[in-house]
Amino acid sequence: MTLPALIATDVDGTLLDDDEKVSPRTRSVVRAAVEAGAQFVLATGRPPRWVQPVVDDLGFAPMAVCANGAVIYDPSIDRIVSARTLSADDLAELAEIATRVIPGAGLAVERVGDSAHDAATPQFVSSPGYEHAWLNPDNTEVSVEDLLSAPAIKLLIRKAGARSSDMAAELVKHIGTQGDITYSTNNGLIEVVPLGISKATGVEEVARPHGIGAGDVVAFGDMPNDIPMLRWAGHGVAMGNAHPEAVEAADEVTAPNTEDGLARVLERWWM
Repeated sequence: MTLPALIATDVDGTLLDDDEKVSPRTRSVVRAAVEAGAQFVLATGRPPRWVQPVVDDLGFAPMAVCANGAVIYDPSIDRIVSARTLSADDLAELAEIATRVIPGAGLAVERVGDSAHDAATPQFVSSPGYEHAWLNPDNTEVSVEDLLSAPAIKLLIRKAGARSSDMAAELVKHIGTQGDITYSTNNGLIEVVPLGISKATGVEEVARPHGIGAGDVVAFGDMPNDIPMLRWAGHGVAMGNAHPEAVEAADEVTAPNTEDGLARVLERWWM
């Protein structure tokens, strides 16, 4: 690949090491690329409110594609640039399917306001007894009726002890135009975003105003929610720790996130 105009990277398991830090080697080459004129975009399943620690570790505030492509967020000014949502009707249909197909599953939604820290909008809202897949101090517990009453950028379907891949295989048989299914952990958590939305559509939205097409993008990822982006980019790179389906979708496999896999690729052009 010739010199990329844009670098798009997943965050957890890709840009960050297992201590959720950007290594000095990775930080150095990313900064070198940006100083040389490359665009750098975070593409993550994280909501906007969980982007700031990554920004702090990088030392600058790149544009962020959040919630698997549903939200474009500018952390430099703490502003939601755009958001795609599931309607209340779609959420109701999805909830009925999820609780029927995955008995015992808990439900939660991500909502978004004008900024990542919009106190007027409860952003993570869960049904009673929802068991988190990871630490989440931001939870607001409500009735299922209230959970489904307003549009959301993402529906989460959670069953502790299950495998996300097995859940996805069952749900895909029943979910059609209501939304797109993906997952970023195999720990019993499915994420549903608006139909046609992915990290690829989000990165394309950020790249378009700069006149950058897919052929000038190098993308990095490790999980099934990265697959559309890896396939769309001119050069898709799976991490050495990646899910087999992400590896299959990529043009190249680099070293794991714990061994500076992203940096090793970028150093071909910028170090």
